[in-house]
Amino acid sequence: MSGFGDTPPDLDRPGFGTARPTPATMPISMHVNGRRHDAEVEPRTLLSDFLRHELGLTGTKVGCEHGVCGARTVQLDGEPVRACLTFAVQADQAQIKTIEGLEDGPLQASFHHHHALQCGFCTAGFLMTLDAFLKEHPDPTETQLTDALAGNLCRCTGYAPIIEAVKRR
Repeated sequence: MSGFGDTPPDLDRPGFGTARPTPATMPISMHVNGRRHDAEVEPRTLLSDFLRHELGLTGTKVGCEHGVCGARTVQLDGEPVRACLTFAVQADQAQIKTIEGLEDGPLQASFHHHHALQCGFCTAGFLMTLDAFLKEHPDPTETQLTDALAGNLCRCTGYAPIIEAVKRR
């Protein structure tokens, strides 16, 4: 025989083929839209599921389930993140802002005025992304804006009205 794989592994050896036990639930605490929330979650619970099912914040939409559409964008400590790619336990002790916590302002009014939304499905993700981006880039170039929005998909209006809404806010 070749010597590779000739000897079967010792399946009776302690620890072989066994995973370390994972706790059934873990305690978390976070501030969501300014309110503290303490909970017990399974380690595999996605932040988006926690926000939607445990806190009733359904503005964070369920989109592609891969993180590419941007519909589940929230802010974690001021930075946009995909809530569908973030575990709730990763947000322990964090500040979370969802679309429900975003104050009405000139950006939302401009979205409405310039028809930068149609079905509304992607709108929350765009607004959460833009809210964080515009704090650091209050007067972005069109290229900067296009780059910032690259992680958000819109299948109804396209990007021209969205860019126009941001430029004219």
